[in-house]
Amino acid sequence: MPKPHPFHSPRTHGFVRVAAATPVVHTADPVANAEEHIALIRQAGAQGVDLIVFPELSLSGYAIDDLLMQDALLAEVERQIDRIADVTAELDVAVVVGAPIRRGDRLYNCAVVLANGQPVGAVPKTYLPNYREYYEKRWFAPADDELPVLGGRWGSFGTALLFEAENRPGFVFGVEVCEDFWSPLPPSTRQALAGARILLNLSASNIVIGKADERALLCTSQSARAMAAYVFTASGWGESTADLAWDGQATIHELGARLAEGERFSVESHLTIADIDVERIGLERLRTGTFADTARRELAREGFAHALFNAREDATADLLRPLDRFPFVPDDPARLDQDCYEAFNIQVQGLMRRMKATSAERLVIGVSGGLDSTQALLVACRAFDRLGLPRTGILAYTLPGFATSEGTKANAWALMKALGVTGAEIDIRPTAQTMLEAIGHPFAKGEPVHDITFENVQAGLRTDYLFRLANQNGAFVLGTGDLSELALGWCTYGVGDHMSHYNVNGGVAKTLIRHLIRWVAMKEHTGGAADVLHAILDTEISPELVPAGADGKIQSTEATVGPYALNDFFLFYITRFGLKPSKVAYLAHQAWKDAAAGHWPVNTPEAERVAYDLATIKHWLRKFLFRFFQTSQFKRSALPNGPKVVTGGSLSPRGDWRAPSDATARVWLDELEANVPE
Repeated sequence: MPKPHPFHSPRTHGFVRVAAATPVVHTADPVANAEEHIALIRQAGAQGVDLIVFPELSLSGYAIDDLLMQDALLAEVERQIDRIADVTAELDVAVVVGAPIRRGDRLYNCAVVLANGQPVGAVPKTYLPNYREYYEKRWFAPADDELPVLGGRWGSFGTALLFEAENRPGFVFGVEVCEDFWSPLPPSTRQALAGARILLNLSASNIVIGKADERALLCTSQSARAMAAYVFTASGWGESTADLAWDGQATIHELGARLAEGERFSVESHLTIADIDVERIGLERLRTGTFADTARRELAREGFAHALFNAREDATADLLRPLDRFPFVPDDPARLDQDCYEAFNIQVQGLMRRMKATSAERLVIGVSGGLDSTQALLVACRAFDRLGLPRTGILAYTLPGFATSEGTKANAWALMKALGVTGAEIDIRPTAQTMLEAIGHPFAKGEPVHDITFENVQAGLRTDYLFRLANQNGAFVLGTGDLSELALGWCTYGVGDHMSHYNVNGGVAKTLIRHLIRWVAMKEHTGGAADVLHAILDTEISPELVPAGADGKIQSTEATVGPYALNDFFLFYITRFGLKPSKVAYLAHQAWKDAAAGHWPVNTPEAERVAYDLATIKHWLRKFLFRFFQTSQFKRSALPNGPKVVTGGSLSPRGDWRAPSDATARVWLDELEANVPE
């Protein structure tokens, strides 16, 4: 059987597979607990897990009170740690267990890291709760502030410890124990500043009403603030319930987003597994200067030691983490509703502020019957309503050319009438014919030449008319081009659809515009207006600048530049996170290779639920890279104003994206060709 190509392994692309273990607890029985641990470690190894973490005091049990001071129990814990260490050599998995550890004449509540057949380090709990139901200071000593002690029975011992895989860049983790997380300044914060990209919390944490939400909130917050992944696992079934109860909550978060959540109140041992993108975490820290500035201030007098180990390198199966096919359009209906509400109102308020600043009471917009002009017109209507201006001040023009279809023109008129704006029509063909004749274009002589000049004469005239109409009516031109078109350079430069006085769509991706129109149709319109909005959504995306061919097929935008579903995926990961093209291709393949699997944003039509194989993804990514990095920046360097809408989504030279107009795409194309198989 041929060896799998490295491209297909998550590890190639900077992912670390982590498991939060929830074992059945055997009270004060280290041997039985070790059996549960080993069984889960074997399960994890079979699923390609790199790192598995168990709850607080998982080898002894947490709620055993004064039994923690018994010599026989402590000695048995130490023997079982060695037993589990042997398993890590066999399975090549890094394991973190909770155990009471003796050091000198003190007992510590520790997280013990095991890898490559031996203990790598032990991290004592810093903050010992001694309030309400907690009495930990009765049994344990708190961690000292001194630097970690290297060598000895546990490999290394101390709180200023990071654990790093020598053979896997970015696979660096830090450990804290339960209450540490609830402190005003968790130890994991400094661990992250020192370089840990994965933060682990071994917790007991008994359950009361509302506490699960509190833990989830803290995990979300810490992973976002520390720019890290946060893995939390708490004690579950089997802990003593003399006075407390346990739910075994387990969660994995990354950069504020939840990747996985385990079953609570289960009575069986189980794993919660997800792939963590340590490479992306590193890139996010790299681009956020505040992170490095904080590290310089907070770690000036502290030194962290790195305990080293080797991680497994063999290939694993498919990626185990949520992965939106449409990164600008979340799958969750509630989140999509919120995103659409915010996006629409960002656009509306941006336009309202520009109208107030210019004392404008009228605007001019070209309405094609397509997605972008429809969304811009909807925004304009809401802005006029909120400003108390009559919609008749919106001067909407449909500007049919040589390839305008009756369907789109009818939709444009139906929309203008349904929304109550001032509609008009100007046929640009006579003027276009005059210009084509003046420049000696073959089309003016009756030849069927539909080249870029033929297209741009029409596109330029439309915008020229709109600007002159704005002059004549004391208005300004509202732009309609979207973020996806700007990324691809799919607009006519200068006096074309590239230019306007203000553009409300420049920060909105095409895939999101589709859902915004659906959202507005559902929330605000019924009857004729809703019907025409849905008709526009069902129309194929086309600039309608080239007449249909003999076969009746119209000019298709996506046949030229690629599916917007893929282009928006590429755009998000390349501009938002700066990922390598090969990794973007890998993620796209994982997201799109099976149209039947996974979730889709609400109301996604069946026609859009398509699959893309790797060859197709690579083909369109190659074209995207060339257009984005090499041929289109000069257009983005001269953009009109418009509001940023999506995170990391602005291509304005005054905002998120600054790049030279004369760069080459070579480095990105070479990386793609070198690392993505055909």
